Amino acid sequence: MGFSCKVYDLCRRIPKGKVTTYKIIAGKLGTKAYRAVGNALHRNPCAPQVPCHRVVGSDGRLVGFAHGIKMKKALLQKEGIEIIGYKVAGMEKVLFRFRA
Repeated sequence: MGFSCKVYDLCRRIPKGKVTTYKIIAGKLGTKAYRAVGNALHRNPCAPQVPCHRVVGSDGRLVGFAHGIKMKKALLQKEGIEIIGYKVAGMEKVLFRFRA
């Protein structure tokens, strides 16, 4: 299985109403290549089954979405995630971490 497929498989596991980070996904894959995670998600051919809008920057900022940050914000808000400006509010409450 290629890198992108592994990223998509992990992304599918992020529940509605939760977010994770590019860094967390990279760590789960045993790499520090969080930008490669972003590149894989930018080419996501399986949206919305692979909910790449649920992946945010480590500081909670909404970054990197092929359909634009405004659309990412709208999708997250529709799922009940509070966004202030372009940053997830209360990040720790909605942060999804993969089990070991």
